[in-house]
Amino acid sequence: MKIAIVKLSALGDIVHAMAALQFIKAALPLAQIDWIVEERFVGVLADNPHLDNILGVNLKALKTDKWRVFAEISKIRAYAEQGYDLVLDAQGLIKSAVVARLLSANCVGFDQDSIREKWAAFFYSRHVAYPYDANTIDRNVAVLTQPLGLNVTPEQIRAKQPFLFFQPPQTELDEYFLADQPNIILVIGSTWPSRNYPLEKFLQVIFGLEANFLICWGNEKEHWMAQWLAERSLARVLPRLSLNDLKAALARADLVIGNDTGPTHMAWGLNRPSITLFGPTPVSRIYQTDINKALKSPSQVNPFKLDKNDFSIAEIDPRAVIALSNELFGKTQQRA
Repeated sequence: MKIAIVKLSALGDIVHAMAALQFIKAALPLAQIDWIVEERFVGVLADNPHLDNILGVNLKALKTDKWRVFAEISKIRAYAEQGYDLVLDAQGLIKSAVVARLLSANCVGFDQDSIREKWAAFFYSRHVAYPYDANTIDRNVAVLTQPLGLNVTPEQIRAKQPFLFFQPPQTELDEYFLADQPNIILVIGSTWPSRNYPLEKFLQVIFGLEANFLICWGNEKEHWMAQWLAERSLARVLPRLSLNDLKAALARADLVIGNDTGPTHMAWGLNRPSITLFGPTPVSRIYQTDINKALKSPSQVNPFKLDKNDFSIAEIDPRAVIALSNELFGKTQQRA
């Protein structure tokens, strides 16, 4: 059986969907499983033993170069020559649904009541119904496994094996990680300013914990933010990391503290302890476990209409972050 998964972006969403792979492969060990993804995110899927092919597209470029659409369609049609028996669209957008349909007429996605872009459902030959405001990981796993006749339970997801894999890093990480104290990676950026925990409060967390703090970043704005923290504390700024090296660094962390964004969710995918800080987005985006926790601001969130002007994340008390960090350190020491 040949299966294609369409999940184009973004980083955290891809990680949440990847949770399904180990269950699909366990049930269908001889199946060929390919994944179609935006080229800039190929690295997060790389080296996964449950995938046969990672096929990149560059649909993001269409925003600035409309004529590129013909080259991208040609690329997708070439991928379709694999002769897929089933295509699963876990994105639920019109663009991902078009990709799925170009790959095979036998394509499955969410029904129109389960997605934001309802017209996407018209491209699918079959549908999966799952509430849009349900847990994001449950939704992704359901749309990727139910069409295969599988029933993956929340208990199975919580007991998952780590599913992010990497090669030895090109960046020399040994000089950043210490053996005599906990190593905490801070994820200080995100796609919305309102999802970012204030730097001044991150600074209070740094001063409140005896740990080696490392700060990761992904663009020049985040680099400036990281340097601002480092100049006022003993925290150190990691170099720019490829997705492979980011996975390698997160895998070494004793704790990841960050906003609701891709690298923080990668800690969950690696089975590393994490604290995700939520303001304008719902906590239902993640699974909370013994080692993966969330702290949410007091604001009420409507999953159907997120408020980008909700800056309530600033109301999360740094003392709560510090206390939860110490609690997680105690749990990881007990597990060791």
